[in-house]
Amino acid sequence: MPALPACILNPLRTQFLDLLHTALPPVPDTHPLGCHRPRIPDDVVFDHLISALVLGVGYEKIATDACSATTMRRRRDEWARAGIMAQLHTSVLTAYERLIGLELGHVCIDGCITKAPCGGQCAGRSPVDRGKGGMKRSQVTDGTGVPLAAVPAPANVPDHKLLAASLDNLKDLAPLGGDVTVHLDAGYDYAPCRQELDARGLAASISKRGTPIQVGRRWVVEAANSWMNDFAKLRRCTERTELAVQAYLDLAMAIVTLRALWRRAHKQYRWEGRPRSARLR
Repeated sequence: MPALPACILNPLRTQFLDLLHTALPPVPDTHPLGCHRPRIPDDVVFDHLISALVLGVGYEKIATDACSATTMRRRRDEWARAGIMAQLHTSVLTAYERLIGLELGHVCIDGCITKAPCGGQCAGRSPVDRGKGGMKRSQVTDGTGVPLAAVPAPANVPDHKLLAASLDNLKDLAPLGGDVTVHLDAGYDYAPCRQELDARGLAASISKRGTPIQVGRRWVVEAANSWMNDFAKLRRCTERTELAVQAYLDLAMAIVTLRALWRRAHKQYRWEGRPRSARLR
């Protein structure tokens, strides 16, 4: 049984292979005798990495005769160094912008702490889990909760110290207008954060420290964090390198964005072969 519905996995795989073969041409079979083990097809490895992301189990648990754990690790690092996962997320965002439209007048940012029991470059003492290993990601979304970027860091890094890095990721999107409002929680209610936003010409809607309940538009980034935590690899991250963690974050954001695109497009458009139900299957 596939880890994702076919309406999400099939177009995602097709777009990924197109980007991959553009950035990294296929490896030719140059052995003079042709007696070596053939290279595992990229689509097979991609499906196994999707299973690792969704299920969160070790590579040995999902390895099959068609794809070994070593092949998954090697190909994961090869694709991550080439930036294929980031390009995949960008291409899905571009499709969403063209068909639905991103709400960039409101940008929401928040941090989310998850477990990182194996340590690594993005792991640190978690302040919410008795000092155990944890990872934090600074999640950036548009006004409707579509994930735009995610910055990984150790769990003991304060949210406000990741604000600049999170805003830097928005430079790859269309130029933001002058009426953009960044919605933040009380963890960003510090003078350096306001100065950073002022320097970029961005308006700020920051919750006040010490006030228990404050109504705002931040709930969409909380929903995005929940969607991202549906992926067990991110909920309990066992990757030790920042390169691999960022690759899985980009892949997860591409899936969440494509799922949102499917549901919104089903309501607004009609096309040949369109299913009558918006249910993902």
